[in-house]
Amino acid sequence: MIRALIATLVLALPAAAQDFSEGSEASSWNLSAEKPAKFEARVVDILCELSGDCPENCGDGARQLGLVRAADDVLVFPNKNGQPAFTGAAVELLPFCGTDVVVDGLLIDDPDLGARNIYLVQTITPAEGGETVKADRWTKVWADENPDAGGKGPWFRRDPRIIGQIEEEGWFGLGAQADQTAFDELYR
Repeated sequence: MIRALIATLVLALPAAAQDFSEGSEASSWNLSAEKPAKFEARVVDILCELSGDCPENCGDGARQLGLVRAADDVLVFPNKNGQPAFTGAAVELLPFCGTDVVVDGLLIDDPDLGARNIYLVQTITPAEGGETVKADRWTKVWADENPDAGGKGPWFRRDPRIIGQIEEEGWFGLGAQADQTAFDELYR
């Protein structure tokens, strides 16, 4: 009876309690609740997984991608690549759409913060073997896609989508009048 109770408790542990750190070579970002995590997963289109709306090739870069972890079928949300900005995971994973890979990076799982299965992917290796690639292509891909956005400063100050959004919605997303009111109140 005691063995059955212990087995039940072990099996009832949440998947988040699993340790995926074995063999990980991930570099720390010193983020709250980060843990090195290396695991096998299938690269999926998250919207497809949740709704059944499944365009070819994971939406060709227009959709957020996810990782369905082989060990427990948990959908992990990769929202960052190995570069300094919190960008790039979908760009890095798109070439692997629908395939099994081994990823190495940092897993953030903190229920108190509402962060569950958030992943920062640093390397990707095809599961059937092959070359491991660093997840650091995002800024190069962005530059290739935005050849007229040259100049100094960080990419987001030059990104045509962001500039257009600010022109349309204002800096605070509330419109030009709200921006002017805030500016007048803060900088008189």
